[in-house]
Amino acid sequence: MNYGIMIDTNKSIDKIISTLNNYSELGIDNYWVSQIFGYDSLTLISILSQNLKNADFGTAVIPIQPKHPFALGLQALTVSAAMTKELTLGIGLSHKMVIENIYGLSFENPADQMEEYLTILNGLIKGEGSVFQGNHYKVSFPGPLDIRTNNIPKVIVAALGTKMLQIAGKLADGTATWMTGEATLKDHIVPTITRAAEDARRQVPQVIAGLPVCITDNPENAKETAANVYSIYGSLPSYRAMLDKEKAGGPQDVAIIGTKNEVCDRLTALESIGVTKFIAGLFGSKDEIETTVAALGELNKSQN
Repeated sequence: MNYGIMIDTNKSIDKIISTLNNYSELGIDNYWVSQIFGYDSLTLISILSQNLKNADFGTAVIPIQPKHPFALGLQALTVSAAMTKELTLGIGLSHKMVIENIYGLSFENPADQMEEYLTILNGLIKGEGSVFQGNHYKVSFPGPLDIRTNNIPKVIVAALGTKMLQIAGKLADGTATWMTGEATLKDHIVPTITRAAEDARRQVPQVIAGLPVCITDNPENAKETAANVYSIYGSLPSYRAMLDKEKAGGPQDVAIIGTKNEVCDRLTALESIGVTKFIAGLFGSKDEIETTVAALGELNKSQN
């Protein structure tokens, strides 16, 4: 299992590159970019991948509503064509409050929209073109895109609920979760998407789990920090549902916090329940973050 890092984009691009170069020296070779209110994730990846040519990159995740699947297919294939390593295109539904209040777009029947979106996007990325007419999209492009690359992105979906996991299993290469604890991954996420992929006669899906991580000598202080830093996720409905499944009071209760041995034991145990990649959300003091990154790098090196 690979251990990657969610990039802290709250800094200049030069500083991001410098930070990732340091992380790469410690053994990190898998980086993820969210798309919320900062840099455009794929544009940033296109820049970073030219400076870290031996790293894989992924989006976690791009909301589908603001960007037509044809436009996203063009952008993702362009970025992937310029990369040496792998691009994972993570897409998701975002949240009703974001899509309606900020973008002013519809959030009606979002799961159906995702199914249509994936149908179109898959055809374009696989070089088959897409001719499709649905309730959300109408596309007529029977030929392949004029982009020359064999570096085809993997497509994953941020799926937490049963219906979304079924769609991801049927039409995507896997799922990426955030703020979803070990028990819920084991009992809900992994079996639901795996069953859907089997029913669709697809390969075993990727399950990419993201959680806050902090190696620390002061776990109580770290839990308090996690509760503050990630408080929004305790109120957003999709994440709240996963926390409830875990019987967690808030994000601090699913965060992976403890000594180096305690954290590494919890991380390595994820592989046994079907997690294929891990994305660490780093938090804590500068020293705690550095210690955590070093431990993640050691885990990666131990598998080579």
